[in-house]
Amino acid sequence: EFEINDDLEADWTFEIGTGSSGWGNNELQYYKKENAALVAGNLVIEAKEASFGGSNYTSTRMITKNAFDFTYGRVDIRAVMPYGQGIWPALWMLGSNISEVGWPACGEIDIMEASGDKINRVVGTAHFGATLAQHRFRTGATFSSGEYDFNTSFNVFSIVWEENKIQWLVNNVPYHQLTPSDLNGQPYP
Repeated sequence: EFEINDDLEADWTFEIGTGSSGWGNNELQYYKKENAALVAGNLVIEAKEASFGGSNYTSTRMITKNAFDFTYGRVDIRAVMPYGQGIWPALWMLGSNISEVGWPACGEIDIMEASGDKINRVVGTAHFGATLAQHRFRTGATFSSGEYDFNTSFNVFSIVWEENKIQWLVNNVPYHQLTPSDLNGQPYP
């Protein structure tokens, strides 16, 4: 079980800067650790319109590489999503062998991604492929009910990762799944 420690740097590594090609996603922000804080027991990551390091925006990028590793299980993340044009919060997992085999061969399981201009929708995705040329992905989406959007209250975003199935859930309701038969012979994430 992994929980947020009062000392964020005990559990997380902060990736600082703009990365190569905006971390491979053409991201416009400069990542710095000062945009993350624990507030009333909750991890708060704030995106700001602020010039820093040649970027017009700042935010925080945190990873658990070399600190937390597991094979199969359930991951639950309780979160409130931010909203606004250009915001793209994501909670994802990469294979711990990424340094040896690279991406996408290591596999990537996106537990939750949201687009800040579509606050009633979240997606779950798996990326896979033995080489970059063979990269494929499968995505499923779910929408909030008419009573709320994902930015107005806490929701639990989950995956259940098994040997032969990955299932995505919001508030314990399944909305997407992937099995090895969906991969057309490519490595299972």
